Amino acid sequence: MNIPELIQYAFFRNALLGALLASIACGLIGTYVVSRRLVFISGGVTHASFGGLGAGFFFGFPPILSAMVFAVLSAFGIQWLSHKQGVREDSAIAVFWSFGMALGILLTFLTPGYAPNLSEYLFGNILTITSTDLVALLTLSSLLLLFFLLFYHAIVSVSFDSEFARTRRLPTQFIEYAMMFFIAITIVLSIRLVGIVLLMSLITVPQMTANLFTVNYARMILLSILFSFLGNVAGLILSYYLNVPSGALIIFVLILIFFAAKIIKTFAKKNRPAMA
Repeated sequence: MNIPELIQYAFFRNALLGALLASIACGLIGTYVVSRRLVFISGGVTHASFGGLGAGFFFGFPPILSAMVFAVLSAFGIQWLSHKQGVREDSAIAVFWSFGMALGILLTFLTPGYAPNLSEYLFGNILTITSTDLVALLTLSSLLLLFFLLFYHAIVSVSFDSEFARTRRLPTQFIEYAMMFFIAITIVLSIRLVGIVLLMSLITVPQMTANLFTVNYARMILLSILFSFLGNVAGLILSYYLNVPSGALIIFVLILIFFAAKIIKTFAKKNRPAMA
């Protein structure tokens, strides 16, 4: 079956649209994460959200909704412990990371009845994206675009130097907590794509690739969205033809794009004097 035939199927169209919307959200959030050097915070929040999934299974709540609440509380908890309680940031991340994973495993194991299928949450399956997921991603992407339009200069200032932003009387604390909130929501709503295990790469690798070509914040966002979408679509199509998990292949493709861009950038830099 070729690609035009695949597009006739609703699940494949949902996957493509989900890839686009998730790329927009992850491009915006990931640029902040990489610029602010919050990669391990995002990893901590990602794995902490597993506790919310376990709570959802155990108490009969929608797993994604409970994971979202748990992720937001974990993000705020890391921010609060590291900034208000004198706890080292890496230690705060470790606390919530391990607590969320341990709680998720315990509650999943204690869930009455058949054991829940965790593979789509741990490893992702972009083909399982539903219309509800698309509406959620569309809402998130729209809110992020609006937030970045309203507070763009403050976000850029906080991303590179929060102390300097504070001296300029910018709403630094508001930006920090708002972005932590959006990081948590973006993480949970993107679980369907690549799963908890690999999600950290989705909000860092495209941004690292974009950073090879520009240091301009707005251009980094645009290139991050482009690389993320290309990686998602290529991984999705290749996973169909190779019959392998889509989440792992999406990340594999994104990393290949990064190394290819790195080689091209290095080669161009070495040959620039000779061309001159």
